[in-house]
Amino acid sequence: MSECLTIENYEKVELQGATKVVSATSNQAVIETTAKTIVLSGANLEITKLDLDNHLVCISGTISSLKFSLSSGQKPSLLKRIFK
Repeated sequence: MSECLTIENYEKVELQGATKVVSATSNQAVIETTAKTIVLSGANLEITKLDLDNHLVCISGTISSLKFSLSSGQKPSLLKRIFK
């Protein structure tokens, strides 16, 4: 499954490839994909479209930061753990 993240004018985010919305408040949304966990922070955030059958999440609001990390089920590679 492919993943695509689109940000429009720092006010709209469309994420294709979403598998789970872990949490969502007006200040933060945490969304899992097959490979990463995405943490979106800002103000007045609202999920405007949620279609996990088609792996699509759309969020509107004022976006101030976006953070990527490994999904909870994945471990970093051996080299990344050694050279931390």
